[in-house]
Amino acid sequence: MVQRIASREEWLDARKALLEKEKAFDKERDALSAARRDLPMVRVDKDYIFKTNDGDKSLYELFGYNTQLIVYHFMFGKDWEEGCPSCSYLADNFNGIDMHLNARDVSLVAISNAPLEKLNDYKERLGWSFNWASADGNSFGEDFGVTFPNGEVKDGNGYNYTDQTFNEEMPGASVFVKLNDGTVAHTYSTYGRGLDMLIGSYHFIDITPAGRDEDDFSYPMEWIRRNDSYDDY
Repeated sequence: MVQRIASREEWLDARKALLEKEKAFDKERDALSAARRDLPMVRVDKDYIFKTNDGDKSLYELFGYNTQLIVYHFMFGKDWEEGCPSCSYLADNFNGIDMHLNARDVSLVAISNAPLEKLNDYKERLGWSFNWASADGNSFGEDFGVTFPNGEVKDGNGYNYTDQTFNEEMPGASVFVKLNDGTVAHTYSTYGRGLDMLIGSYHFIDITPAGRDEDDFSYPMEWIRRNDSYDDY
């Protein structure tokens, strides 16, 4: 991290110049969000049953009383002993936001392929309170582009709308809406860097002088630990 020392007047001039760029970026982001909302929808015809702490539930039932549902595809394979560290880092942002989402007619649930008992144990270990459902026994992860058995691409549909994949489990977020006829439609999914917008701690880090400072790592999130495993820092 190298920054020059300037006078307050020089700093203020530079800050005002940057502010114009920030305002332009905000307008671009608003336009992008509007374009995202304008995407067409696809009816979900398959019947998925998820295991939850309140019994088996369909995708429709995961909405609760709300008409919009955000699903975070949390990397936690059936035979894994722990969830993905990067997904765990992201999920630390979920606690305590339910009431705010509910106020805007939105429900949030994480979904993984691991058995519900493993999810509950891991959730307790890391101090989480958000809803987490198991897709063990259904093809939800495969159908929404985050689960690739044997790490293989199926029917040319790889990760993040490409013909490639990188692991059997990958992260993502998908959005659904209830239709008036009692069915569900899929409106949006995002993967990879598209998930950055969900990571509040990254955005705090982004306004510091050092920023993310990840260039010397073998991959950007290599520094991340589960929230109970930072003893080596």
